[in-house]
Amino acid sequence: MPTELRLADGIRLALTTFTTAPVRAGRVDRAAAGAAMALAPAVGALLGALLGAVLLLAAAVAPPLVAAGVTVALGALLTRGLHLDGLADTVDALGSYRRGPAALEIMKKPDVGPFGVVALVVVLLLQAAVLAELAGRSRPAALAAVVAATAAGRLGVALACRRGVPAARPEGLGALVAGTVGPVALVAGTVAVVMLAVPAVPGRPWQGPLAVLAALAVAAGLLRHLVRRLGGITGDVLGALLEIVTTLSYLGLVLSG
Repeated sequence: MPTELRLADGIRLALTTFTTAPVRAGRVDRAAAGAAMALAPAVGALLGALLGAVLLLAAAVAPPLVAAGVTVALGALLTRGLHLDGLADTVDALGSYRRGPAALEIMKKPDVGPFGVVALVVVLLLQAAVLAELAGRSRPAALAAVVAATAAGRLGVALACRRGVPAARPEGLGALVAGTVGPVALVAGTVAVVMLAVPAVPGRPWQGPLAVLAALAVAAGLLRHLVRRLGGITGDVLGALLEIVTTLSYLGLVLSG
Protein backbone atom coordinates (compact mmCIF):
# COMPACT_ATOMS: atom_id res chain seq x y z
CA MET A 1 0.00 0.00 0.00
CA PRO A 2 1.39 3.46 -0.86
CA THR A 3 2.53 5.43 2.17
CA GLU A 4 0.10 8.28 1.42
CA LEU A 5 -2.91 5.97 1.37
CA ARG A 6 -1.81 4.18 4.54
CA LEU A 7 -1.40 7.52 6.32
CA ALA A 8 -4.81 8.74 5.16
CA ASP A 9 -6.45 5.52 6.31
CA GLY A 10 -4.57 5.77 9.60
CA ILE A 11 -5.77 9.32 10.19
CA ARG A 12 -9.37 8.34 9.55
CA LEU A 13 -9.09 5.30 11.79
CA ALA A 14 -7.45 7.32 14.56
CA LEU A 15 -10.22 9.92 14.45
CA THR A 16 -13.02 7.35 14.46
CA THR A 17 -11.35 5.30 17.23
CA PHE A 18 -10.54 8.14 19.62
CA THR A 19 -13.29 10.67 18.86
CA THR A 20 -16.81 10.98 17.51
CA ALA A 21 -15.58 13.01 14.53
CA PRO A 22 -17.91 12.42 11.55
CA VAL A 23 -15.21 10.98 9.33
CA ARG A 24 -15.84 8.37 6.67
CA ALA A 25 -14.07 5.12 7.49
CA GLY A 26 -11.27 4.06 5.16
CA ARG A 27 -9.41 0.79 4.83
CA VAL A 28 -9.18 -1.02 8.17
CA ASP A 29 -6.21 -3.37 8.32
CA ARG A 30 -3.08 -3.74 10.42
CA ALA A 31 -1.16 -1.21 8.32
CA ALA A 32 -3.84 1.42 8.90
CA ALA A 33 -4.12 0.37 12.54
CA GLY A 34 -0.41 0.89 13.08
CA ALA A 35 -0.59 4.36 11.59
CA ALA A 36 -3.69 5.16 13.68
CA MET A 37 -2.10 4.09 16.95
CA ALA A 38 1.08 6.02 16.15
CA LEU A 39 -1.04 9.09 15.44
CA ALA A 40 -3.12 8.68 18.59
CA PRO A 41 -1.16 11.32 20.59
CA ALA A 42 -1.75 13.88 17.82
CA VAL A 43 -5.49 13.20 17.94
CA GLY A 44 -5.29 13.53 21.71
CA ALA A 45 -3.58 16.89 21.39
CA LEU A 46 -6.34 18.17 19.10
CA LEU A 47 -9.02 16.89 21.46
CA GLY A 48 -7.14 18.41 24.39
CA ALA A 49 -7.01 21.80 22.67
CA LEU A 50 -10.79 21.72 22.29
CA LEU A 51 -11.36 20.62 25.89
CA GLY A 52 -8.91 23.19 27.19
CA ALA A 53 -10.70 25.95 25.31
CA VAL A 54 -14.04 24.80 26.72
CA LEU A 55 -12.59 24.75 30.25
CA LEU A 56 -11.32 28.33 29.94
CA LEU A 57 -14.53 29.62 28.37
CA ALA A 58 -16.72 27.91 30.97
CA ALA A 59 -14.51 29.14 33.82
CA ALA A 60 -15.07 32.70 32.62
CA VAL A 61 -18.80 32.44 33.32
CA ALA A 62 -19.11 29.70 35.96
CA PRO A 63 -17.31 28.48 39.10
CA PRO A 64 -14.15 26.42 38.41
CA LEU A 65 -15.67 23.13 39.55
CA VAL A 66 -18.68 23.60 37.28
CA ALA A 67 -16.38 24.41 34.36
CA ALA A 68 -14.35 21.30 35.17
CA GLY A 69 -17.46 19.13 35.30
CA VAL A 70 -18.62 20.42 31.92
CA THR A 71 -15.19 19.69 30.44
CA VAL A 72 -15.07 16.15 31.81
CA ALA A 73 -18.58 15.47 30.52
CA LEU A 74 -17.72 16.82 27.09
CA GLY A 75 -14.61 14.65 26.97
CA ALA A 76 -16.75 11.59 27.64
CA LEU A 77 -19.29 12.60 25.01
CA LEU A 78 -16.65 13.23 22.36
CA THR A 79 -15.25 9.73 22.88
CA ARG A 80 -18.62 7.95 23.29
CA GLY A 81 -17.51 6.97 26.80
CA LEU A 82 -15.68 4.02 25.26
CA HIS A 83 -12.46 4.54 27.20
CA LEU A 84 -14.31 4.88 30.48
CA ASP A 85 -16.18 1.68 29.66
CA GLY A 86 -12.85 -0.02 29.00
CA LEU A 87 -11.54 1.19 32.35
CA ALA A 88 -14.54 -0.21 34.20
CA ASP A 89 -14.38 -3.58 32.42
CA THR A 90 -10.64 -3.94 32.96
CA VAL A 91 -10.82 -3.09 36.66
CA ASP A 92 -13.71 -5.53 37.10
CA ALA A 93 -11.57 -8.27 35.52
CA LEU A 94 -8.62 -7.46 37.75
CA GLY A 95 -10.84 -7.34 40.82
CA SER A 96 -12.16 -10.82 40.09
CA TYR A 97 -8.67 -12.32 40.61
CA ARG A 98 -9.33 -14.55 37.60
CA ARG A 99 -6.89 -15.08 34.78
CA GLY A 100 -6.94 -15.70 31.05
CA PRO A 101 -10.26 -16.63 29.42
CA ALA A 102 -12.17 -16.38 32.70
CA ALA A 103 -11.08 -12.77 33.18
CA LEU A 104 -11.78 -11.97 29.53
CA GLU A 105 -15.30 -13.34 29.90
CA ILE A 106 -15.94 -10.86 32.73
CA MET A 107 -14.78 -8.02 30.51
CA LYS A 108 -17.29 -9.01 27.82
CA LYS A 109 -20.30 -8.72 30.15
CA PRO A 110 -22.42 -5.61 29.50
CA ASP A 111 -22.91 -4.77 33.18
CA VAL A 112 -20.44 -2.89 35.39
CA GLY A 113 -19.38 -4.46 38.67
CA PRO A 114 -18.51 -2.71 41.96
CA PHE A 115 -14.80 -2.47 41.18
CA GLY A 116 -15.56 -0.82 37.86
CA VAL A 117 -17.99 1.64 39.42
CA VAL A 118 -15.42 2.69 42.02
CA ALA A 119 -12.76 3.12 39.32
CA LEU A 120 -15.06 5.34 37.25
CA VAL A 121 -16.01 7.50 40.23
CA VAL A 122 -12.40 7.94 41.35
CA VAL A 123 -11.08 8.77 37.87
CA LEU A 124 -13.87 11.23 37.05
CA LEU A 125 -13.61 12.95 40.43
CA LEU A 126 -9.85 13.29 40.14
CA GLN A 127 -10.05 14.66 36.62
CA ALA A 128 -12.71 17.18 37.62
CA ALA A 129 -10.75 18.27 40.69
CA VAL A 130 -7.57 18.78 38.67
CA LEU A 131 -9.34 20.68 35.91
CA ALA A 132 -10.92 22.96 38.51
CA GLU A 133 -7.44 23.78 39.78
CA LEU A 134 -6.08 24.27 36.26
CA ALA A 135 -8.88 26.74 35.52
CA GLY A 136 -7.21 29.11 37.96
CA ARG A 137 -3.88 29.11 36.14
CA SER A 138 -2.85 31.38 33.32
CA ARG A 139 -4.63 30.54 30.09
CA PRO A 140 -1.50 29.33 28.25
CA ALA A 141 -0.52 27.06 31.15
CA ALA A 142 -4.04 25.66 31.60
CA LEU A 143 -4.38 24.98 27.89
CA ALA A 144 -0.95 23.33 27.73
CA ALA A 145 -1.82 21.12 30.71
CA VAL A 146 -5.07 19.84 29.18
CA VAL A 147 -3.44 19.29 25.79
CA ALA A 148 -0.46 17.44 27.28
CA ALA A 149 -2.52 15.19 29.58
CA THR A 150 -5.02 14.30 26.85
CA ALA A 151 -2.22 13.55 24.39
CA ALA A 152 -0.37 11.52 27.03
CA GLY A 153 -3.40 9.30 27.51
CA ARG A 154 -3.38 8.42 23.81
CA LEU A 155 0.37 7.91 23.96
CA GLY A 156 -0.37 5.28 26.58
CA VAL A 157 -2.40 3.46 23.94
CA ALA A 158 0.51 3.61 21.49
CA LEU A 159 2.75 2.21 24.23
CA ALA A 160 0.40 -0.75 24.68
CA CYS A 161 0.41 -1.38 20.92
CA ARG A 162 4.19 -1.52 20.62
CA ARG A 163 5.87 -4.47 18.98
CA GLY A 164 6.19 -7.50 21.21
CA VAL A 165 2.91 -6.98 23.10
CA PRO A 166 0.39 -9.69 22.10
CA ALA A 167 -3.37 -9.58 21.77
CA ALA A 168 -5.49 -11.39 24.35
CA ARG A 169 -8.01 -12.57 21.76
CA PRO A 170 -7.70 -13.56 18.09
CA GLU A 171 -10.39 -11.04 17.18
CA GLY A 172 -11.43 -7.54 18.14
CA LEU A 173 -9.59 -4.23 18.38
CA GLY A 174 -6.76 -5.71 20.41
CA ALA A 175 -5.94 -8.24 17.70
CA LEU A 176 -6.04 -5.52 15.05
CA VAL A 177 -3.63 -3.12 16.76
CA ALA A 178 -1.37 -5.33 18.91
CA GLY A 179 2.28 -5.03 17.94
CA THR A 180 1.69 -2.42 15.24
CA VAL A 181 3.65 0.54 16.70
CA GLY A 182 7.37 0.58 16.08
CA PRO A 183 10.03 2.12 18.33
CA VAL A 184 10.65 5.17 16.12
CA ALA A 185 6.99 6.22 16.20
CA LEU A 186 6.82 5.61 19.95
CA VAL A 187 9.93 7.67 20.68
CA ALA A 188 8.75 10.48 18.39
CA GLY A 189 5.35 10.53 20.08
CA THR A 190 6.93 10.60 23.53
CA VAL A 191 9.21 13.50 22.66
CA ALA A 192 6.31 15.46 21.18
CA VAL A 193 4.06 14.97 24.21
CA VAL A 194 6.87 15.79 26.63
CA MET A 195 7.49 19.04 24.78
CA LEU A 196 3.79 19.90 24.94
CA ALA A 197 3.96 19.53 28.72
CA VAL A 198 6.85 21.97 29.24
CA PRO A 199 4.69 25.14 29.63
CA ALA A 200 1.97 23.37 31.66
CA VAL A 201 3.35 24.34 35.10
CA PRO A 202 4.34 28.01 35.38
CA GLY A 203 7.86 28.47 36.73
CA ARG A 204 8.55 24.72 36.72
CA PRO A 205 9.19 23.65 33.13
CA TRP A 206 10.48 20.26 34.25
CA GLN A 207 7.32 19.23 36.10
CA GLY A 208 5.09 18.71 33.08
CA PRO A 209 7.50 16.39 31.25
CA LEU A 210 8.20 14.52 34.49
CA ALA A 211 4.46 14.05 35.09
CA VAL A 212 4.00 12.59 31.61
CA LEU A 213 6.99 10.25 31.88
CA ALA A 214 5.96 9.07 35.35
CA ALA A 215 2.43 8.32 34.14
CA LEU A 216 3.82 6.34 31.20
CA ALA A 217 6.13 4.40 33.53
CA VAL A 218 3.15 3.40 35.66
CA ALA A 219 1.27 2.41 32.50
CA ALA A 220 4.18 0.24 31.36
CA GLY A 221 4.17 -1.62 34.67
CA LEU A 222 0.40 -2.04 34.61
CA LEU A 223 0.58 -3.24 31.01
CA ARG A 224 2.99 -6.01 31.97
CA HIS A 225 0.63 -7.09 34.73
CA LEU A 226 -2.37 -7.06 32.41
CA VAL A 227 -0.55 -9.12 29.80
CA ARG A 228 0.29 -11.70 32.47
CA ARG A 229 -3.30 -11.81 33.74
CA LEU A 230 -5.14 -11.64 30.43
CA GLY A 231 -2.64 -12.98 27.94
CA GLY A 232 -2.40 -9.72 26.01
CA ILE A 233 -4.24 -6.50 25.23
CA THR A 234 -7.86 -5.88 24.31
CA GLY A 235 -9.79 -2.78 23.35
CA ASP A 236 -10.87 -2.47 26.98
CA VAL A 237 -7.25 -2.58 28.14
CA LEU A 238 -6.40 0.23 25.75
CA GLY A 239 -9.26 2.35 27.10
CA ALA A 240 -8.20 1.67 30.69
CA LEU A 241 -4.61 2.67 30.03
CA LEU A 242 -5.75 5.83 28.24
CA GLU A 243 -7.82 6.98 31.22
CA ILE A 244 -5.17 6.01 33.77
CA VAL A 245 -2.34 7.81 31.97
CA THR A 246 -4.51 10.89 31.44
CA THR A 247 -5.49 11.01 35.12
CA LEU A 248 -1.97 10.41 36.42
CA SER A 249 -0.59 13.08 34.08
CA TYR A 250 -3.18 15.53 35.39
CA LEU A 251 -2.26 14.73 38.98
CA GLY A 252 1.43 15.21 38.29
CA LEU A 253 0.73 18.62 36.79
CA VAL A 254 -0.96 19.98 39.93
CA LEU A 255 1.30 18.49 42.62
CA SER A 256 3.41 21.04 44.44
CA GLY A 257 6.54 20.48 46.43
